[in-house]
Amino acid sequence: MVRSNTYRISGIDLLDTLENWDSLMNFRVRLIACGGTALTLLNIKESTKDIDLIVPEKNEFDKLIKFLMALNYRFKGNGLAHEDDPNFIYQLWCGNRVFTTDLLESPLKGNNHILINRWSHIYLGVLNLTDLIITKMFRGTPADREDCIAAFATGQVKADKLFERYSEAARYDLNPEKVLQNFGYLAEGLHEEQLINDKFYQKVRSRL
Repeated sequence: MVRSNTYRISGIDLLDTLENWDSLMNFRVRLIACGGTALTLLNIKESTKDIDLIVPEKNEFDKLIKFLMALNYRFKGNGLAHEDDPNFIYQLWCGNRVFTTDLLESPLKGNNHILINRWSHIYLGVLNLTDLIITKMFRGTPADREDCIAAFATGQVKADKLFERYSEAARYDLNPEKVLQNFGYLAEGLHEEQLINDKFYQKVRSRL
C-alpha cells in the first residue's frame, strides 16, 4: 500500500482495513465516520490523517476496543494505533459525542447517516453533512472551516436547516456564544464563496 510522506489515508485504504477487521470478527459493530474521515469516504476530501469513527452503542464500542487490543492496537495520543502503521490514529467516539460536541440525536437514527458499506460484521456509514458541519464548526479551526465550506459546496446542505440545527445544538454547549461565533466565521467564508445569499448572511450576523 503506497502512501505519501505526509502519512494520509484514502477512503480505499480505510475500506481495506475495515474489510480485514471484518474477516477476523465474531461480533457485529456499527461505525459512523465523522470529521475528515467522512469527507474522504464521500470523495469531498482526497485523504485524511486521523481516522474518526463513532460507535454509537456502548456494548459494540467495548467489544471493538477489546478486539483491536487483541490485534495489538495500542493507545496513542487520543486514539489507537498499530505498530505496523504507527502514523495512523484511530479515534473512536462512543455514543452521540464527537470531538467536543454532543449530537442532538443518535447518528443511527433516521437520516442522520449515509450508508457506505456493509460487510458480514461491520456496518459503515458517514455522519450526515449537516451534523458533520456542526461537529467541525463547534471546534472551528481554519482547517475545519475549509472542510465545511467544501461540504456545503456539494449542494446537499440547506442553509436554513443547518443554522437552525446548529443553533439548537449550541444551546447544550458549555460556551454557546463561542460556538455561535464560529458559525459566523463559517458564514463569512460561505458568503465570500457566494454559496449563501446576502439575506441569509445578514440573518446570521443579526443573531450573533
